[in-house]
Amino acid sequence: MAEYDYDVLIIGAGPGGYVAAIRAAQLGLKTACVESRATLGGTCLNVGCIPSKAMLHASEFFDAAANGTMASMGVEVTPKLNLPKMHEQRIDAVEGLTKGIEFLFKKNKVDWKKGHATFVDAHTVKVGEETVTAKDIVIATGSSVTPLPGVEVDNDKQVVVDSTGALELKAVPKTMVVIGGGVIGLEMGSIWRRLGAKVIVVEYLDQLLPGMDLDVRKEAAKIFKKQGMELRLGTKVTGCTVKGKKATLTLEPAAGGEASTLEADCVLVSIGRRPNTSGLGLENIGLEVNQRGQIEIDHDFRTKVPGVWAVGDIVPGPMLAHKAEDEGIAVAENIAGQTGIVNHAVIPGVVYTWPEFAGVGMTEEEAKARGPVKTSKFPMMANSRAKTNHEPDGFVKVIADAETDRVLGVWAIASVAGTMIAEAAIAMEFGATSEDIAYTCHAHPTHAEAIKEAAMGVRGKPIHI
Repeated sequence: MAEYDYDVLIIGAGPGGYVAAIRAAQLGLKTACVESRATLGGTCLNVGCIPSKAMLHASEFFDAAANGTMASMGVEVTPKLNLPKMHEQRIDAVEGLTKGIEFLFKKNKVDWKKGHATFVDAHTVKVGEETVTAKDIVIATGSSVTPLPGVEVDNDKQVVVDSTGALELKAVPKTMVVIGGGVIGLEMGSIWRRLGAKVIVVEYLDQLLPGMDLDVRKEAAKIFKKQGMELRLGTKVTGCTVKGKKATLTLEPAAGGEASTLEADCVLVSIGRRPNTSGLGLENIGLEVNQRGQIEIDHDFRTKVPGVWAVGDIVPGPMLAHKAEDEGIAVAENIAGQTGIVNHAVIPGVVYTWPEFAGVGMTEEEAKARGPVKTSKFPMMANSRAKTNHEPDGFVKVIADAETDRVLGVWAIASVAGTMIAEAAIAMEFGATSEDIAYTCHAHPTHAEAIKEAAMGVRGKPIHI
């Protein structure tokens, strides 16, 4: 029997990788994790989910004070923006959480191999000058920003930036153009709009938030326009020139037509992310990627190469930290001989703007393609907690199979939609019908009552509308 340095080696310490490493160690496997960053946690903790939420939360307070929401509730203040302090609390949050993972590695006896991993063979990688062997290797290298041809990102100059650069701006730009109307672009744009920037969103498609339910996408456009964002939908960016501290974009209608230009102090390129597979030496183990640059896996997260597994953003499915975490747990359990499963049909997605946008399961369009459905929407303005909190925007939408009443999808726009959607995910995981949700007692007054009311509406019997 072959001798290996480790039972399991994880390449990448983002949400998929570090969770896989900890779980593998908990299951008694000798485990190492390779990470080239100076800190653990990957994109999510260092330059993604966590720092962006720290800035979003802080900017919400400033916006509420500056634009009248607090005054309408009898709290009159005149805010002063201290941007360095806002960045300081963001950095503090990141440091606390990344050090927390380092502590968990030590607690669970996971060895951190610092450097970049390259496959020598299916059981061997080079990390710098060190050669490390393992019986099983898990690829969890995550994703990076997708570049836009004709628009060169230079985060140091802070004129044309990606999502990482947008977190580090030293001053509020007068005008920011966000290229891409998806989750990251709208979150980043929201931060700087609240702090005083004029934000223009340029999106190639005719609606924001690709992949979400159409009713949500239409309502999103109304909400962001009301907040002061300018939306240029059905528009593509064909080029960008930078002169000094200004950028000039060249735009064209997506359907074809006359070109125009748009000047900005800052341009955020946010058109998506792509899997990090280059430089891994996949060719050395005969592992190819698909047309989208992803590594194909089976139900248990095995690649076609025995002993090599993959999870997270580099495999098919939504590029979400929580999806990667669940896959990290499952792959570790599978390697340990247990049964690790992820239900990819019930992966919630959240946009952390104000209000939040969240969904789980099918859109109405997807559900209708499978057969007859019943739907119901309940407006947040009819929800007592949202009303008293001065949060009237949004709704909850429940989509159920017309014959069985089984819930196929739930979509929500509300100040706490990201938290509310967990209820829907649990219900769907257990195969709930709309009637099950409707007849489950919900605390009053809460935002979550809107889910109950929407479920009641599927059978035509909501109470408060």
